[in-house]
Amino acid sequence: MLANALDRQLTRLEASRYRFGGSEAPRVVGLLKRLNAAPFRDAASLIRFHETLLFLRAFPQAPDVMRLTERILRNFHKKIEAFRQSGADMDDFDTFEVSGIAGTDMQDTLSFDVARWLIQRMSGKVEIAWENYEPGRQLGTTAPRFIPLLEDDGFVEADTPWREWLESAGGKKSSTPAWLISCFERMPLSSQQQAELYESLRVPLRWKLENAAITRTRNFKSVRTVFYHSEPLISRSQVSLAAELARRPPRLTKLSRRAGEQIMDLIREVMLVRYRELYGTTLGDPASVVCAEVGRGVTIYLWNLPPDRRLPLRAYVAGLTLKNGVPINYIEAIGLCEWMEVGFNTFYTFRGGEAGWIYAQVLRCLCHLMGTTCVSVYPYQLGKDNDEAIESGAFWFYRKLGFRPGRADLRRLVEHEEKKIAADPRYRTPARTLKRLAAEHIFYELPGSEVGAWDRFSTRTIGIRVNRRMARGFGGDAGRMSEQAQHRLERFLGASTSSWETLDKTAFENFALALTQVLRASAWNRQDKECLLRIILAKANRNEMLYLHLTQRHDRLRSALLRLGS
Repeated sequence: MLANALDRQLTRLEASRYRFGGSEAPRVVGLLKRLNAAPFRDAASLIRFHETLLFLRAFPQAPDVMRLTERILRNFHKKIEAFRQSGADMDDFDTFEVSGIAGTDMQDTLSFDVARWLIQRMSGKVEIAWENYEPGRQLGTTAPRFIPLLEDDGFVEADTPWREWLESAGGKKSSTPAWLISCFERMPLSSQQQAELYESLRVPLRWKLENAAITRTRNFKSVRTVFYHSEPLISRSQVSLAAELARRPPRLTKLSRRAGEQIMDLIREVMLVRYRELYGTTLGDPASVVCAEVGRGVTIYLWNLPPDRRLPLRAYVAGLTLKNGVPINYIEAIGLCEWMEVGFNTFYTFRGGEAGWIYAQVLRCLCHLMGTTCVSVYPYQLGKDNDEAIESGAFWFYRKLGFRPGRADLRRLVEHEEKKIAADPRYRTPARTLKRLAAEHIFYELPGSEVGAWDRFSTRTIGIRVNRRMARGFGGDAGRMSEQAQHRLERFLGASTSSWETLDKTAFENFALALTQVLRASAWNRQDKECLLRIILAKANRNEMLYLHLTQRHDRLRSALLRLGS
């Protein structure tokens, strides 16, 4: 097939993603067969074909489309290999947007937990990318813990052969990073300390994807019932967030630990091959996973952090959305009292696939699980330091769903822009204006929520105030400040923490640091104090949502936190 003919066929296939009706499925099948038989001589065309296949797998018009799409995807690595054998440049397959295609290689500096998981998951296929690694001082200060006599070389010589030292110590095992990981696992340190030491080395790892199920190409689950699209996809303009949130909450089903572990494996696979890593996708608690089937082939999974990895004050929920078994986006929500910051990240391939409706379903699940009545969106999601969000006009996606800026000057700017749009449908908000609108959080309050209460709140503000107090009153001595704060909170609550478990003590210390400057004995009655103690002890509870729900019932604590963080 000539290049121009191939381009025309690809363009028709791409357009078919949004066409539905009785005659569309046979047309799509015909296009797929012709393109599958065609030779691809440039990376861009091969990538276009791959991404359209993934979209059709998630949003199929008919069983024939789905079956053929799956068959082509399962053999897609052969097209990549043929392309490589032709001597073509493979760099285009390693960009942030399209990485993870079967048959390609990947390289990244991973966290300790993900590196350890990957080495177990893809045994023998992971190596250290030595040509891109010059460890120097970092390895010289860390490796003497497991490489005898290294100090005699690394501490004083300028030309220490780090690779030779590692290979001599690890023997045959040193050909992969597995031995290095095992050295850190044997250290008599907590898992968090092991991770901190390993990550300080910034070891670049390279792995071959081949035709593994971990690839984006094959990383979809079989589902019992497939939702086939016979009508146009739901557009954002058809979605009423208010109406969706007013519906009966979705049913959240608790998964077994084994099923939860499978979901944790899936989210690590999904993020790894897209060069992404979030705190909650790396360290999610498999015992906490819940699942909701919300219709139209959409399944939403949500989970919390394990007790030893939780945030000091806020509660954390992460999640993943599957469409007909295909991962299409990931979720991050961080809450305190009735307020929640949410991140909703749809993968590039699926940006045109009912994102507004799926976002509404995600919020339905999150608000039900977390008890949220005030939703805020991170500035990064809107375009702050995020050119892709500016180019896509992400701010207007949220605005048209009903979100509002927290700052009065930005609200005026939005109203000004909306008048321009109403006067001229062809008008597009300039990038410089979108960047101004992305400077701060935006908010959506459910009925009954106090409008504007959280507009100026940030836990970062609480942390900065605590650290300024440490610098001003304790000469920068965190230990001394913490000890004093704990004694003061113990006296205030009439409690002793000497016999408490470690995680409970940590939670108490965090609340002591945050609250001691605003606690007034005359304003808190006995019930207030008892409830605060229950909240602190709930921070390390098996279910972190208990902690979050308790904060929603403590008006004095909420007021104190708002004063500190606003």
